[in-house]
Amino acid sequence: MRPQPRIRPYQLTDQAGVAAVCVRTAHDGGDSRDLYPDEELMPSIFAEPYCRLEPDLAFVLDDGFGRPVGYIVGTANTQEFVKDFRERWLPRVARRYPEPARAPRTPSEEMIRLLHTPERMILPELAAYPAHLHIDLLPEWQRRGFGRELMNTFLAALDDRGVPAVHLGMVSANTPARAFYDRLGFHEIPVPASGPLTYLGRPTAATTP
Repeated sequence: MRPQPRIRPYQLTDQAGVAAVCVRTAHDGGDSRDLYPDEELMPSIFAEPYCRLEPDLAFVLDDGFGRPVGYIVGTANTQEFVKDFRERWLPRVARRYPEPARAPRTPSEEMIRLLHTPERMILPELAAYPAHLHIDLLPEWQRRGFGRELMNTFLAALDDRGVPAVHLGMVSANTPARAFYDRLGFHEIPVPASGPLTYLGRPTAATTP
């Protein structure tokens, strides 16, 4: 019998696979390698710190052969995560990505600036949604129900911890992603001057489809 895809907890051996998924989906859901040539940069901001700092909330979509083809990562407490990011994560990557001494001039420099400003994640409008997440699937694994399964797994883990609600930030122009989140019960959270991002949130408890 052919091995079947499954959702499972993240393992240390998944690091490279999760990073590869991140790179191939980091540009509005598409491949980011042309925009960010250093393939360690985007995972160092949006994937690996979550797997390192909060591994119990990291889950992968396994293709049935042990390879991650999607993942969901996040934190139960954004304020605590930001503190850990600055104190525990930044020292690990600051030599490779030193804090810029000038205004960003390239897309990569803009991302490195984000890396060094984790406090940007703390917004008063999001206080009622203490958890946040990132979810990515390779294009060929999308629109097959796996994104919903990943999200339900993550939400159940948060609910078990007593976390009431979760938020995420998405590029406003990414309409396929917005449709996906709308189907899963997310609603828009008004955040003034949010730039290119739209913030969405929902309770962690299961809701009626």
